[in-house]
Amino acid sequence: MAGNAGPVEILRGITLTVERGQTLGLVGPSGSGKSSLLMLMGGLEQATSGSVQALGQDLTAMNEDQLARFRRANMGVVFQSFHLIPTMTALENVAVPLELAGVADAFARAEAELRAVGLGARIDHYPSQMSGGEQQRVALARAAAPRPAILLADEPTGNLDGANGAAIMDLLFGLRDRHGATLVLVTHAPELAARCDRVVRLADGHIVAEELA
Repeated sequence: MAGNAGPVEILRGITLTVERGQTLGLVGPSGSGKSSLLMLMGGLEQATSGSVQALGQDLTAMNEDQLARFRRANMGVVFQSFHLIPTMTALENVAVPLELAGVADAFARAEAELRAVGLGARIDHYPSQMSGGEQQRVALARAAAPRPAILLADEPTGNLDGANGAAIMDLLFGLRDRHGATLVLVTHAPELAARCDRVVRLADGHIVAEELA
């Protein structure tokens, strides 16, 4: 950012451990640092101090290429905005990242994941031909297809109406159950946070409360 304000400190004094297979909800007001913490956990942002450890690896010691390889092998990320490639069908959106990762049965696995999220009839459709809920299902299938050890979700129901949001919630927790992944999600939805094993509340870049289910 331009100007003389210097770096902005978003997170301060955060110490957080997430157990393998746990579901963790990050909650708090807008600007509290929830999404920034999730981005750090996924190696999508770099910490200016301290360290981030995931699956026995130090993400803060990795360069961009190493981080990209680590994420591809171990993490699935779902955003509020679907980030689908508009010129690719649902099947291609899920299969192409698998192909790039060297998965031999990329298209078969992609089709299976799309069927698992209820999109068997939409595999040849483009994002513009799908509703928001359907696009988020494609994004979920794409995140789950590599069988990640860690699933990160940033407001995955934020752009959806109640019925679609509830369906995405069910699918997210279903993916956790099917693949045994650790699930960390940022949410404003109390009903989604309530389904997590553990909820951490942030305010002004600090952890201010923690609750176990």
